[in-house]
Amino acid sequence: MNEAVFSQIAMMVLLTALIGWMGFIVWDLAKKSQAGKFGTIALFTVLGAGVFGFIVKTVLVEVIQI
Repeated sequence: MNEAVFSQIAMMVLLTALIGWMGFIVWDLAKKSQAGKFGTIALFTVLGAGVFGFIVKTVLVEVIQI
């Protein structure tokens, strides 16, 4: 395994872990602030839009390069 393959695999694994950790932080924030069902959904929707945008950007870059 060369350095480029290792870097790509490590980035995908660590980025997935970071996104999961951020999801836990949002859930904990909603729980501690007693946001309720609507507030929790709003937090995940608004803050999850950034993650969704990052994923869409990554997919579009890969599609355009093909």
